[in-house]
Amino acid sequence: MPRIPILLHILPILWLLLFSPSAGAAKFRPNPAPTSGDLMFEKYFAAETKRLARRSLADIKTLDDWKSKRPKYLKQLQEMLGLDPMPKRTDLKPVITGTIEHPDFTVENLHFQSRPGLYVTGNLYLPKDQEKPAPTILYVCGHGRVMIDGVSYGNKTYYQHHGEWFARHGYVCLVIDTVQMGELEGIHHGTYREKMWWWNSRGYSSAGAEAWNCIRALDYLETRIEVDPERFGVTGRSGGGAYSWWIATLDDRIKAAAPVAGITDLHNHVVDGVVEGHCDCMYHVNTYRWDFAQIAAMVAPRALLICNTDDDRIFPLDGVTRLFQKTRGIYELHDAKANLGLVIVPGGHKDTQPLRVPVFNWFNRHLKGEEPPITVYADKVFKPEQLKVFKELPKDEITTIAHENFTRLAKDGTLESAEAVQKLHKKSFRGWPEPRGAPAMKRVAQTEKDGVTLEVYEFTSQDQMQLRMYVAAPKNAAPESLHLEVIDEVGWKRQLQTARVGFASAFAEEFVRSGVDEKAPVPAAARAGFNKWMRYIKENKGVYVTFTPRGIGLTSLRDDERHRTQVRRRFMLLGQTLDGMRVYDIHRAIDSLRSLKGFAGLPLHMWGGGAMANNVLLAAIMHPDGAEQLHLTNLAMDDKTAPDYLNISRVANWGQLVDVAKERMKVGINNRKKR
Repeated sequence: MPRIPILLHILPILWLLLFSPSAGAAKFRPNPAPTSGDLMFEKYFAAETKRLARRSLADIKTLDDWKSKRPKYLKQLQEMLGLDPMPKRTDLKPVITGTIEHPDFTVENLHFQSRPGLYVTGNLYLPKDQEKPAPTILYVCGHGRVMIDGVSYGNKTYYQHHGEWFARHGYVCLVIDTVQMGELEGIHHGTYREKMWWWNSRGYSSAGAEAWNCIRALDYLETRIEVDPERFGVTGRSGGGAYSWWIATLDDRIKAAAPVAGITDLHNHVVDGVVEGHCDCMYHVNTYRWDFAQIAAMVAPRALLICNTDDDRIFPLDGVTRLFQKTRGIYELHDAKANLGLVIVPGGHKDTQPLRVPVFNWFNRHLKGEEPPITVYADKVFKPEQLKVFKELPKDEITTIAHENFTRLAKDGTLESAEAVQKLHKKSFRGWPEPRGAPAMKRVAQTEKDGVTLEVYEFTSQDQMQLRMYVAAPKNAAPESLHLEVIDEVGWKRQLQTARVGFASAFAEEFVRSGVDEKAPVPAAARAGFNKWMRYIKENKGVYVTFTPRGIGLTSLRDDERHRTQVRRRFMLLGQTLDGMRVYDIHRAIDSLRSLKGFAGLPLHMWGGGAMANNVLLAAIMHPDGAEQLHLTNLAMDDKTAPDYLNISRVANWGQLVDVAKERMKVGINNRKKR
């Protein structure tokens, strides 16, 4: 049995494996020359994060406060993990496929189905000569991929040394594979790498699947005679640290938890940018806009040890300590400070013996009632092939596509307009601020040509978000209608070219900030577009407004796909999405236009194409005044091609949303070939 030498044996885990996200946390502004949009978004994220952090647990003053609110918080967390309603506990169908005998313990290779076809593979470590039910540890694995000749052996083989230590010391320990890096390889990186933004729309995160697999793992362990179900513990590091939080929070059967490097606060994730080093399994769908201390506090008053290193780039020390301090306040209300611990050891994001020893000691104290010296280190004794569960992968598995059907989506049928708006407010757009009257409009430019005036207005849609609209109207005729077109990047570039024909003076700042050479030859198509636009305005006696919501036009982010992806993920962590907030911007643009002299009573026509068609549709539905008519081009009718809005597919499908709009306004849809 190996012993710990004087110089502690360190086994570093190189978390930056092929399927790990990134080399660590960069600041939000990785480019030395950010765009004005980058700077605006940076300020916005800092302000929103501060607001949520200040609000987190602020209304908990007494133990009665906590006890009265915790059931509601638990329900909210279940929902944010896609577990409300809780899936049916179907037959686990457990199968032991092999057994390994070691002088100190036995290992069973096994699998069970947390839902029909959702296979979970694992290794069950059993101490030898066990006379009575033993304390039991659920070990959940981080991102330690083991692939040999194209075959995945599961991250359970990477973390086997933990199960071996527990079994040597009188514990039963079940080490389970994760959805992504098990023998059946599912997906954790839906938004991070796979462009599956529709996960947000369906209220799905791979965190939910991992949480459910942990719940069912406890169900399985309760069937084993070797297990004492009154002494369950959970631990894991990195991704496994996160899953330790999910199961400890959701399931009171866990009596002691020791997450290692698995949590920090929103400030670290959003402002400092550690989100860029994490896949989706680290995050719930933050509908209720929690900071992470609220998750940690849910474990109280049960035994909880928070473990971290002092130089972990993706779980920084400052955020971990802030989270610990907030969590301790809830433990103090329970008079249970002794049940909460914080361990910080030197080092980076690695699995080392100094981190393991406090964890082993924690479980000895809280599950065994003893604290003997830790003299044996955790080592790996098996080859991955010995711990493999499947000889052939099951054909009925859905583990690799768990994301397709994990959450329960809205049913077809009639959806009343008022009901739809109420549900969307609660589930999809809870991250909107409360409007405080029409935004103040500042005119920043004005010009005219051939009987048409153009005015450029700027307004604050939301704190830190200054946006522009371009208002063209016949000079000598009273307008009879108001037309608001919401444009995307393609439309913005087209507008810049069109403006060069006749309204260049009003676009001087736009040309400079967008890098447009206003002296370059004007394309014939731009001239034709300008003339058509002018005729439309004069012949229809209409006010024609183009509007660029956040992230478009002067607030565009730099043209870097990875950067834009991580900006969108920051919105997710704040209980928003980028397009969900663009819907809010359109909402505020309507209010702003109505505040201009002479525009209040004009019939409103709204225009949008592509992603902006979906945004316009939702803005019209959500605005109390709606519109006279919607003109939508290439409206996406399924959540995989539409922009993402939190949980929207759990509220309604796009056919239902079109019908909701039709109750109040005319809707014209032209799904022609996309540009």
